[in-house]
Order: sequence, then structure tokens, then C-alpha cells
Amino acid sequence: MDCLARAREVLQIEVEGLQRVSHHLGEGFERAAALLINCLAKGGKIVVTGIGKNLPIAEKIAATFASTGSTSVTLNPVQAMHGDLGILQPDDVLLALSYSGESEEIVNLIPIVRRNGLKIIALTGAPDSALGRHSDVIVPITVDREACPFNMAPTTSTTVTLAVGDALALVLLEMRGFNRDDYAKLHPSGAIGRTLLLRVGDIMRTGERLATVRTGSRIKEVLLTMTNTRSGSAGIVDDEGRLLGIFTDGDLRRQLSRRADVMECRVDDVMIQNPICIHPEALAVDVLKLFETHKIDDILVVDPKTGKLVGAIDVQDLPRLKIM
Repeated sequence: MDCLARAREVLQIEVEGLQRVSHHLGEGFERAAALLINCLAKGGKIVVTGIGKNLPIAEKIAATFASTGSTSVTLNPVQAMHGDLGILQPDDVLLALSYSGESEEIVNLIPIVRRNGLKIIALTGAPDSALGRHSDVIVPITVDREACPFNMAPTTSTTVTLAVGDALALVLLEMRGFNRDDYAKLHPSGAIGRTLLLRVGDIMRTGERLATVRTGSRIKEVLLTMTNTRSGSAGIVDDEGRLLGIFTDGDLRRQLSRRADVMECRVDDVMIQNPICIHPEALAVDVLKLFETHKIDDILVVDPKTGKLVGAIDVQDLPRLKIM
């Protein structure tokens, strides 16, 4: 058996399943999105349910909804019959996952949900199934075959179910105007939260860690300052502390290849004028974008009102701050 060849075949089958579902996505998806938006606007929540392999898929979809600002929970249909129906409220919507549409636990749940006044959206590969017939909206997720050699184990079908759930969540995100700041509030911990919540002023080097030299300084003085602050660059300022330019390790190497007397040169003659800067209130994520866009290692922080140098960010600091 060629393991890699078989693995690629499995992935290709699932890709084809995704393409098929994407191509046939239509009115049902639009109606589902509208129904969910209306539910959230009324203060309701999205209740996602599934059984077997679809239960962890339901958990992931609900988690994606919740993390992108759409209130959502998972309902285990078995536990529902033993008290968990208490999570259902009249303005909620049930998003039911069942490829066959005939899963006993899901079918048994439908009349109870109906009596509670909830609308039902079905993600199913069988629109004419019991689930399909008793749902308000059907989003078809029909695939040609499972990746399983026996066409039995849920593989392609669960992949497309998960992907359509992601599509619903991200469509709702944009329809609701959910923005980066909203996302940050829901992810205060970990790298995502730090990147989206921290400001430049929270992570920049200041005081004795900030390499700053006055205009007119010799290169050897600049290097001494950079060494003492363990910095890869130095900000060049005037007598009032306003930024004039930057000198980096890279600039030194380039100058050494051109002239032998570089150590005695005035930094004003070789510094980079009008360097890329950022202000203290910018988000840490903006720093990452600057580093990636301009392929640089150091960014100076300038007070936008006074033009004074107030800090610096070295790309080597970011892993320690856990925002890369």
C-alpha cells in the first residue's frame, strides 16, 4: 500500500465534496443566515445538535459561532431527554446536523423542540428525510461519496458539515458588523488576545532600554549606546528629543563595506531619515503588520503630537512577549 498516495486520494475526495457543496449552495443557506441573524437580534441563541461523529462537529461549530460573537451552545440529543432541554428558549434556533436525516436521537428531538416554539435549520445530505421534512430551513450538504473505502465511515460528510458551519459563522460575523476589537474582547488570553488587546505603549522599550543619541554623534558613540541597551538600532533625535532618523546594525555593515573611517563619521550623514514609525496607542497587531510588510527588525515609537521619540520595538522582543 502506498500510504501517501492513499492519503492524497482521501484528501482529494474530501476536496471534491467541498467543491460540490459549495457549487450547490443556494437559497437554503441564505434563509438559514437570515433566520440566525433574526434569532440573535431577538436575544436568542444558536443551539447546535448532532449525534455520533456529528456531535463533536456540533461542538466545534457552536464554539466558532460563540468565538465570533454569535451566542451559541451545543445540545447533546441524548442528554436533552434527561433535562438538558432546559437550555432551550423560545427565541433560540436549533441547528441540527444529520447527514442521513434519520438519526433516531435527532428525529425524536424534533417534536419536542417544535413544542418549545423553536425554528429548526437542518444541515443534511437528505432533504427528503424526516429531519428535512420537519425543518423550517434545509441547507443541503450532499456529497458523492465518503472517503472511507466502504463508503460508510463519516468522513467527507462531516468535513463538509463542519465547513458549512464555519461559513455560516463567518457570514454572520460580517452581517453583524463584528470587528477586530469585538474579537479581542472574546479572546483576552493567549497570543490572539495579547496581539489584539495590547497597545504599542505596553510593549515598547523605554528609559534605559531605549537606544537614543543626539544629532551630531559619532558612529562609535551610537554603537556604544546600542551595545549598552542591547538594541539593534538607535533613534537619532534633536536637542528637543524629536526624531530625526534611525541607525541600525544593518546600516553599520553596509557602511563598513564602503568606507574605512565609518567609526568617526557623524551619524547624521549615514542615518535613515524619515524611518517607519508607530504611535504608542496603536495595537500590537499593527506592529506585526509593519514588521511583515517592510521586512524590518526595529520600529521607533513617536508621540504624534510632539514628534518626540518615546520608545522602540525590537522584533526579538515579540516572542518573549508571546505576541508572535
